[in-house]
Amino acid sequence: MLDFKSPQLDDMEWVNNCLKHANSMNCEYTFGNLYIWSVPYSTQICRYKNFMICRWGRGSSISYSLPIGEGDFTDAVNQIIADAEMLNVTPRIYGVTEGYLSLLKEAFTGKFTYEFDDGNNDYIYLTSKMASLSGKKYHAKRNHITNFKKNNPDWQFEEINSSNISECIAYHTQWIEEKGDDDEDYSFEFEAVLRAFENYDKLNFKGGIIRANGKIVAYTLGEEQMNGKCFVTHFEKADASVQGAYPIINQEFTKNCLEKYEYVNREEDLGIEGLRKAKQSYNPEVWLTKCVAVYNDD
Repeated sequence: MLDFKSPQLDDMEWVNNCLKHANSMNCEYTFGNLYIWSVPYSTQICRYKNFMICRWGRGSSISYSLPIGEGDFTDAVNQIIADAEMLNVTPRIYGVTEGYLSLLKEAFTGKFTYEFDDGNNDYIYLTSKMASLSGKKYHAKRNHITNFKKNNPDWQFEEINSSNISECIAYHTQWIEEKGDDDEDYSFEFEAVLRAFENYDKLNFKGGIIRANGKIVAYTLGEEQMNGKCFVTHFEKADASVQGAYPIINQEFTKNCLEKYEYVNREEDLGIEGLRKAKQSYNPEVWLTKCVAVYNDD
């Protein structure tokens, strides 16, 4: 029987020890991501032997993560199936990437069907390309950045720390207000943003801001994956009315803070057309396909 609980900061060490064994750069596989979104997504985690298993949602809308860790993978998946059946819901395993897809197909032949949605796939880029933006593909990005610097000669980049976190929160609040939209998703995101900033150092987050005329016009933050080669960007906000604000925060943060990582995962586009276009414009090195495995044992 699996014993689920809400993730707490003192769970970080054992969860990270499990995440070291993830054979994927899936953006969900960071403790900070699980922790800051735990209220909006009703996230719970479970320690089963040497695995971490996550469960999201309530009622009939429950899904599970893959068992991440080391040991008997088939046994751990069977525990997920048993937990779902106890709750009288269909076992659904979210975020199944290629390697784990093969494991499931081999261990549970014909027991799962697999649902694919391009909106759930991760955009993963080489940090070297994001830092340099060299070549014809990035000509427009470089032009936007050049115009930003020309229009804002006093611009500055600085890392996020305890001295400017309150400004970042105020900026995000302003960003929502300027949207003029009561979309519930903004409220959910802001709840996660607040939790991220309130626990910024404890979660080992890293972020940066761009100032123009002394005021923040863009910020970004995220965390490293336990594989040590990939950084996951959780949030990036900029003033869309300021030409070049988005590309300059992307480039400057990569240049100044991400030099130790080979890749940066900028997460999914969620099927949002504008977001998809923006993420595709940076020419991802990897478009990480993820699916939902749905148990259909008759």
